[in-house]
Amino acid sequence: MSRIRIRKARWIRSTVTGVVTAAIAAALCPAAGAQARPAGPVPQRYTEQRLAWQPCAPGATLECAPMTVPRDWRHPGTGADLTVQVSRQRAADPARRRGTLLMAAGGPGGEGLLRPTGFVKAAPKIAEVYDVVGFDQRGVGRSTRVSCQDDAEFTDFFAGDFRDRSPAALARVLDNSRKFVAGCRARSGDLLPYVTTEQTARDIDLYRALLGERKISYYGPSYATKIGATYATLFPQRVERAVLDSNIAFDGTWEEFEKGQPMSYQRRFEEDFLPWLARYDRVYHYGRTPAEAKANWERRRGALAARPLTIGGGKTLAPNQFDNGAILALYKGAAFPVLAGALAALDHWDTATDEERRNVDLIFGRYLSKEFLAEFFAVTCNDTPWTRDTGHWVRQSAKDTAAYPLMGARELAFAATCAAWPAGAAPRVDVTGKGLPPVLMLNSRHDPATHYEGALRAHKALRGSRLVTVTGGDHGQYLEKNACVDTIVDRYLLTGAVPDRDTACEGNPLPVPAEPAA
Repeated sequence: MSRIRIRKARWIRSTVTGVVTAAIAAALCPAAGAQARPAGPVPQRYTEQRLAWQPCAPGATLECAPMTVPRDWRHPGTGADLTVQVSRQRAADPARRRGTLLMAAGGPGGEGLLRPTGFVKAAPKIAEVYDVVGFDQRGVGRSTRVSCQDDAEFTDFFAGDFRDRSPAALARVLDNSRKFVAGCRARSGDLLPYVTTEQTARDIDLYRALLGERKISYYGPSYATKIGATYATLFPQRVERAVLDSNIAFDGTWEEFEKGQPMSYQRRFEEDFLPWLARYDRVYHYGRTPAEAKANWERRRGALAARPLTIGGGKTLAPNQFDNGAILALYKGAAFPVLAGALAALDHWDTATDEERRNVDLIFGRYLSKEFLAEFFAVTCNDTPWTRDTGHWVRQSAKDTAAYPLMGARELAFAATCAAWPAGAAPRVDVTGKGLPPVLMLNSRHDPATHYEGALRAHKALRGSRLVTVTGGDHGQYLEKNACVDTIVDRYLLTGAVPDRDTACEGNPLPVPAEPAA
């Protein structure tokens, strides 16, 4: 063993035999006004554990291990332990290794454990010099999971037509939201208060310590921007570099953020997708103008309200599934042809080919999961306060259904769930950028899921950050075959260099569909 390796090994051993215990306990002291001092020291069963690495799958180079974490970092010596599954892909060139890059998944509800595998294939320059590590955050995936619904209850939650404003329909939506919360409490009640962004950030710092790293770098898209900003605020001295891709506003509440999404999804639908669909009317025959295409959309949606279809695997395609398919497809311009082809297939469903029927199932038959939804609500309802007056949400959702029907129609179902959620005690973490190196932020102007207006607020809150604005509306910018974006991010991760000021990149062009056969 070389002298360097001996020194590192000794430092790691000292880290896990006392220094880290003290460091983690100190890190739990108030940060940016976040929370009270912990009730006691962090037990050594956490700080002295050794990660038992094994291949994540037979023959895989990605390693996985269970990490034991406190149920509640504010009272780390009490309550049953939780398990957070972590992963590691070692640097391809150990002689040039420069550190660890931690990835987190979006959502909330996404699983991040296996993501390093795809990341290192897409970013070989980064994979050469970084150990790329991931994890399933508490509440999801292979980690200790939140459970709220069975399959039938999940299907029922999205059944019908959220645009229906009849008293019976509104009562059904509110009842489903209350049932969802009751199911969470019955199945996971003792876990729910501790599934928060702040608790996850503290899990990350334990992981960093167990890896023997003084500092880590970070990449996170979508909701993972909030995880990253929270971690960086609580532990600024532990951050070397951070890339936040498609940003959630850090300075407000989940309620404020989610109230902005109906606008951004409708904007993406009407300003990007419908004009694209009309441009290729000769391919899809859905209308020669955006107005005509929108009218055909509404006609089809109305037909599904009157007579839902049965699609792949016996699934029901009703108005809510129709909306959900579009919501998902709007994330990437590359999905526009698949959505358009599915719309065209529905107009001749009786004679649709097997391939067309598979596309319809791909677009309209697969949206989220009961596991995703459980984590999503646990985090968004716990992290920040919600208005608990359901009458307010009935009125607000009526306005948003009229103005932004694509996603505004479902607002009541989601907001009413958080309105019925048990009151949480998650501390507020005020993101400021204090003590951090320059952070690189990415966002497209028409991103439907993380609207640009929120990204601008996040950029302002994270002082010293640099924002790369990308034209278009794709959600997620890095490693999406955009040379401008990838060059900026790679240079930053490899050298620490950021643009002198905020900058911009052209987005990827929208796809050109194949012309119909003559």
